[in-house]
Amino acid sequence: MNAKRKNALKMLLLSAVVAIPLAACGSNSNNSTADSNAAATNNATTNNAAANNSAATQEATTQYPITIKHAFGETVIESKPERVATIQWANHDVALALGVVPVGFSEGNYGVTDGSGMLPWTKEKLAELGVDKPNLFKDTDGLDFEAISDADPDVILASYSGITQEDYDTLSKIAPVVAYRTAPWITSWREQILDNATGMGMQAEGEQLVKDTEALIETAANKHPEIKGKKVAFVSLSPSDLSKIYVYTPADPRGGFLLELGMEFPSSLQEKVTDDKAFYIELSSENADALNDADLLVLYGDEAFLKTLQADPLMGKVPAIQKGAVALIGDNTPLAASGTPSPLSIAYTIDEYLGKVAEAAGKANE
Repeated sequence: MNAKRKNALKMLLLSAVVAIPLAACGSNSNNSTADSNAAATNNATTNNAAANNSAATQEATTQYPITIKHAFGETVIESKPERVATIQWANHDVALALGVVPVGFSEGNYGVTDGSGMLPWTKEKLAELGVDKPNLFKDTDGLDFEAISDADPDVILASYSGITQEDYDTLSKIAPVVAYRTAPWITSWREQILDNATGMGMQAEGEQLVKDTEALIETAANKHPEIKGKKVAFVSLSPSDLSKIYVYTPADPRGGFLLELGMEFPSSLQEKVTDDKAFYIELSSENADALNDADLLVLYGDEAFLKTLQADPLMGKVPAIQKGAVALIGDNTPLAASGTPSPLSIAYTIDEYLGKVAEAAGKANE
């Protein structure tokens, strides 16, 4: 980073405190200082031989500058970034899946159970790439712009994030920023891969990673034909307040991923989606019957919570809840965190996730 850009950032930080809460992507309401060597990069791709050939071709043919359009305008990448930083949710997984170790990335704020600040699939990939002490940004209570600046990145990946215009402007004083295409927190895993990979000068590798991930999803889903065509809704309720029901829309990565597995979003719920950029809709418990068309539900919670719902005079009337046709995802667990998928989390959790969904689908037929 040149001195002029860094000085401008520091002046801005002295004049204002800029912070936003990071939406926990698996929550009920709504992300290393080391460069990878050639051997690590070769091991990082899903399809080694094809990806290595693609990488060599891409290196030789990529034309700069690269222009990436997003919700805040356009970002221009003048030359291939050597130092990649990522912020907020799962963008680092894209870099890691492509064999690039970020010079810094956001500490995990949901689903981390071991105190490491990283979800298991991230730790596993870092170990494969020979890194045990990555540089983590502690930005749960707002982006740590000083730490991001100190990492001295050439590009900042934020394709799946909730950054504001103010955040974007501040980050852009550090390095070019790859932001989300249209709205916060609705970037699909495909868009996340393609946009971040393009920002890294690795578009061809990103396209191959998408193909490999699609093949993995198709293979896993084909093991469970019983879920095909089932109507499903991913919902969230608070055990302390059953008066409000949150349903993730197909625009949200959680809802969209269920459709990729061969299931359908109930038309009774689709009719209530008035904003195609909204990642959830809110229902009152008096309108719980909007869930009646769902063959099964995916829900953050445990068996005790399901029994509470079954005993509730309103929620207990929903057929899927009556039958127990509910895939229960333990709150604040790695599986819950994988609900907003990345290429690494999909590979790590898809069999466990599909097992729970298939079990719920079986109860729907009882």
